[in-house]
Amino acid sequence: MKDLARFSGERTVSSALDQSARLPAQVRLVTISDEEADQRIDNFLLRICKGVPKSHIYRVLRSGEVRVNKGRIDQTYRLKEGDVVRIPPIRVAEKPSHTVPGAEFRILLEDNHLLVIDKPAGVAVHGGSGVSYGVIEQLRAARPDAKFLELVHRLDRETSGILMLAKKRSALTNLHEQMRDGETDKRYLALVHGDWQNTRQHVKLPLFKYNTPDGERRVRVQADGMPSHTVFNLVRRFGDFVLLEAELKTGRTHQIRVHLASTGFPIAGDDKYGDFGLNRALQKPEGARIALKRMFLHAHQITFRHPESGQPVTLRAQLATECEQFLKSLEKASA
Repeated sequence: MKDLARFSGERTVSSALDQSARLPAQVRLVTISDEEADQRIDNFLLRICKGVPKSHIYRVLRSGEVRVNKGRIDQTYRLKEGDVVRIPPIRVAEKPSHTVPGAEFRILLEDNHLLVIDKPAGVAVHGGSGVSYGVIEQLRAARPDAKFLELVHRLDRETSGILMLAKKRSALTNLHEQMRDGETDKRYLALVHGDWQNTRQHVKLPLFKYNTPDGERRVRVQADGMPSHTVFNLVRRFGDFVLLEAELKTGRTHQIRVHLASTGFPIAGDDKYGDFGLNRALQKPEGARIALKRMFLHAHQITFRHPESGQPVTLRAQLATECEQFLKSLEKASA
């Protein structure tokens, strides 16, 4: 059995921690730092008690076993700096341990508040759905002294480009507020096949999230879905292909992919919403055109206010090498 009321700062399971996990569980008293302040007590417990079912977390909250400054609180209580949280022994069945290999990625910006990287395609941003670990776990393993490191937003596994992480909770909260208020400007490059007509086109289609029978997350256009808005700008034509820049006005799951597929222009290489016959053809070279073995979607630019200074920041990630080479081969093929 393992006492999971440890800080989420642990990155790998070592033999020393395995030994401590077998010691009798104890009540823990945790003093809230300035970076941990201003979050709800339920979210705090869910974060530091990894693997504990939500139902159990809320049960110990309702029972009064979790206390703040020796007093009872409910699940909506927001923590303050200096609060002392009493966490009761919380146990779940031991899970097989695994070591996350540390990794670093190309850095676009790093300071005391932010880490912005250029994520390659094929790398998940976090573990789950059959993936043992992702970017966030690898960065935490590579930076064991980091007190706080959290994803600001997410990218699909097969999408490359700009990924933002916060090194302070205050930065995370600030950037989430900017995104919620529509103050950030996120732009992607996508390649589609067909006769795209408009130089600038607005797509406003409501999106509904659902799971397939085997548990895979999907999105479809549906009248009662979430309002969603993407603006597409024509960048350049490459024979029968068109390179588009997508401006996200809302940030729904798979928004660009579903908006393009629903308008008849699925992204080249998209294995969920794409033209599967075209994708199969693109995986093999033909004449001057080389093979495309990934989805052609790249987060290439973001503009936001720095969470500390408030000054505008614009970052760009050069188009991934394999995408750049594919465009050059299309140019040769259409010459």
